[in-house]
Amino acid sequence: MQKQSVFRSKFLPYWLVLPQLAVVLVFFYWPALQAVVQSFLLQDAFGLSTTFVWFENYQELLSDPDYFSAILRTFLFSVLIAVSSLSLALLLAVMADRPLRGSMFYRTLLIWPYAVAPPVVGVLWIFMLNPSLGVIAHGLRALGVDWNPLLDGNQAATLIILAAAWKQISYNFLFFLAGLQAIPGSVIEAAAIDGARPMRRFWTIVFPLLSPTIFFLIVVNIVYAFFETFGIIDTMTRGGPAKATETLVYKVYSDGLLGGNLGSSAAQSVILMGIVIALTAFQFRFVERKVNY
Repeated sequence: MQKQSVFRSKFLPYWLVLPQLAVVLVFFYWPALQAVVQSFLLQDAFGLSTTFVWFENYQELLSDPDYFSAILRTFLFSVLIAVSSLSLALLLAVMADRPLRGSMFYRTLLIWPYAVAPPVVGVLWIFMLNPSLGVIAHGLRALGVDWNPLLDGNQAATLIILAAAWKQISYNFLFFLAGLQAIPGSVIEAAAIDGARPMRRFWTIVFPLLSPTIFFLIVVNIVYAFFETFGIIDTMTRGGPAKATETLVYKVYSDGLLGGNLGSSAAQSVILMGIVIALTAFQFRFVERKVNY
């Protein structure tokens, strides 16, 4: 028999959730509301006066080719980061799920990178791939690769994608490993008795049963690529060279804090929030249909 909790006061449940609601209101809804209001204002260079300009900031953004380039760049980065981190994490989780000696030590090592802050990740990868000091950069040059992400935009973008994907692999690995361990062993054994080879068992049994975990991680990784890569970009390239690594979230920062155009920065943040909400809704509306619960 399960015991049912009974609150003596009808106000007690509301008091219990009040701290969480206060945090959400103060740190999410209030700043979001301020950003919406600021997006309709134009502030002078000294920050002494503001003018209500309606949709002028949005019109200026939507007529700027650089802004559309940042949108396309952000989508490309997000897809590449999500696909690479999810693929490698699933491969590592499948390998770690096997009953091998030292598997716990192996799993612990794979979890550690998730505790590293994004700016620290950027510093680590700079030390490895810096064209003048990096160990891996010296190896690439020895192989005849002209590696210089400080001047080559494509190489800088590759460096950002590698660092961001490496940071997220540990998070994905945890969920994939938990999902694999939740699959009943009897199902796999029955398929093996029927003569299904390991690869066929994985794609016809294991992968469909992991679809809820994969769907959740797709949503989380897209949000991660849109927002949490800011620290990596700011540490490694600062949006350069020639804005080759400037994503939407970094453009909000550079135009607002560095450029002083707070109205345009607020409008960009509102559009960015709308894009993420629309992407999430699209995934729940269409991608979730492929999920087997």
